Amino acid sequence: MLSLDESEFERLVVDELDLLPDDMVDGLDNIIFVVETRPEDGSLDLLGLYDGVALTERGQYGFGEMPDRIVLYREPLLSMCADLDELRDQIHITLVHEIAHFYGIDDDRLHELGWG
Repeated sequence: MLSLDESEFERLVVDELDLLPDDMVDGLDNIIFVVETRPEDGSLDLLGLYDGVALTERGQYGFGEMPDRIVLYREPLLSMCADLDELRDQIHITLVHEIAHFYGIDDDRLHELGWG
């Protein structure tokens, strides 16, 4: 398993966020990005999570709601990657996947698009 401490991993996440296209991130509203060690169940199966209400499901929104969250799980991502280049790629894919959920794109469509 690849080994990076929390701050090194978070730096990679920030770097990959900075590389995402402006038209993908400019529409993000009231959302935070979080790195956690593992999902609550302790598994290594889940790489990321969108925790919020997709744009396509929002009615009256924007009046004091807590921010939506995109969570990346450090240990599951580290466990599946052999080197830093592979980790960067997987962080990028995970960010795109979870941001797509924010925009209302479901897992089936993401798989069709190659981001599953």
